[in-house]
Amino acid sequence: MTPPLITTCRRLAPALLLAALAALPACVPPPPGGDVTRAGRYAPPGAPPGTCWSKYTSPAVIETVTSQVLAEPAQLDSSGQVIRPAIFRTDTRQQIVQPRQERWFEIPCPASMTPEFIRTVQRALAARGIYDGPIHGQMDTVTRTAVQRYQKPLGLDSGTLSLDTARKLGLVAVAG
Repeated sequence: MTPPLITTCRRLAPALLLAALAALPACVPPPPGGDVTRAGRYAPPGAPPGTCWSKYTSPAVIETVTSQVLAEPAQLDSSGQVIRPAIFRTDTRQQIVQPRQERWFEIPCPASMTPEFIRTVQRALAARGIYDGPIHGQMDTVTRTAVQRYQKPLGLDSGTLSLDTARKLGLVAVAG
């Protein structure tokens, strides 16, 4: 005879497994360079409806500062001669030079990121000498790296294509 607790666990296990599998899509990590978001759901306050957003978080810049601190002053005799030199200790500390910053930026919505559009992005970056991979219409690591290389001097160190970058590349109409 099987104890009641084991019987209950055998009945619950498949249900728990199904619940865990249903939750898996929520555990998928965001794409490199930020998470794709829509207005009203993980978007900056006041984002217009129908727009898509991503967030880039820059790491804090931390500097190590080392200084010599006087632990004991020098001992002098009555004539001013040094009997024992001063003793110093090294003090090392870290300080935040620039805090971590979160920056929202508008992106082309996923529906417009078709293979044809991505091929156009790849050709535009290749024409500028930034992309040297195949023109295949996939937003792969090589393409994201090229996007990041193009955007970094513009102030956005992210591999997620911003709407401003797409406009600068001539791929999206400039807002009127």
